[in-house]
Amino acid sequence: MTSWSWKLGRVAGVDIYMHATFVLLLAWMAIAHYFERHRMIDAVNGVVFIIALFAIVVLHELGHAVAARHFDIGTRDITLLPIGGVARLERFPDDPKQELLVALAGPAVNVALALLLALAVAPAEALDVWDKGAWLDAPFLAKLSVVNATVAVFNLIPAFPMDGGRALRALLALRLDYLRATQLAAKIGQAFALTFGMIGLFAGNPVLVFIAMFVWMGAASENGLAQMRGALAGIPVSRVMITDFRTLAPDDTLGRALEYVLAGFQQDFPVAQDGHVLGVLTRAKLMKGLTDVGVDGTVAAAMERRTDGIDAGTMLDSWVERVQAGTASFVPVLRGEALVGILTAENVAEFLMGRGAQRTALRANTTSA
Repeated sequence: MTSWSWKLGRVAGVDIYMHATFVLLLAWMAIAHYFERHRMIDAVNGVVFIIALFAIVVLHELGHAVAARHFDIGTRDITLLPIGGVARLERFPDDPKQELLVALAGPAVNVALALLLALAVAPAEALDVWDKGAWLDAPFLAKLSVVNATVAVFNLIPAFPMDGGRALRALLALRLDYLRATQLAAKIGQAFALTFGMIGLFAGNPVLVFIAMFVWMGAASENGLAQMRGALAGIPVSRVMITDFRTLAPDDTLGRALEYVLAGFQQDFPVAQDGHVLGVLTRAKLMKGLTDVGVDGTVAAAMERRTDGIDAGTMLDSWVERVQAGTASFVPVLRGEALVGILTAENVAEFLMGRGAQRTALRANTTSA
């Protein structure tokens, strides 16, 4: 996680983080509730409600994590953001049926909670929460029931990056190839985004406009990743990896790593000892280490300890899964246990640009002939 996130704890083997901007949401909620009736108790209740809401978000994301674990897919962490939660899976399921179950597991948790909470209060109270003026004085559990139902419905909108978008892609992938299914799901998602945006603009609702932008960018991002995956299919990592690179040892100083960076060798480094990869020292970790312990601090004090390298014979389309999981910017390449190269987002992009230029030149030569 970034320095902007704070670790709250660990639940079911998954680290839970809170992004610093979440504090802004708590402050805004407290102020908004206070100015409704100028009562401090309303501000306190607003903050308590938001905390309860994000406990529900954690349960939603844990639903995805538990379903993914059933298919031997781990979850790196869950981060709470003002717009909701994000669970970073180690990879996404290849089987559309598995992806469908993982996508629906989160909303299923909210549906179950909504029903349980509604049963804990009078059903009429849960239904009347949205009546004008009823929100502040409504029973706490009734409000949580309504919010759970709302979260479930919102997440089931068939648009990326919501769960409904992934569920739609999974259903389409049962009949179509993965790329075509993603492209179609992305177009449907962007149609929803345009609809939300137009309604938000004409109704003067900035929240809907924000949601529209969020959905549009999510659909574009998912479509781009799918196209990248298609372009890299069948190409082994060994064809793209960098073979002229520097490594660091755990007891090397951060000053030495900085010298390599300034000399223009590379920005990120595998950390190895006795031929075994122990972790990586990224540029971000190096800068943080220099701030914390200085140039005489050791690489071991700043490195990210992980041994999840990628095999040189692996096809590059599987690397895209790491892009989706947020762990692909720098990956050591292994052959067996031996370190034989490094793979970065930049050199994959350069490879794709090179292939694109070659295809353009070939089409031009064919046309001229």
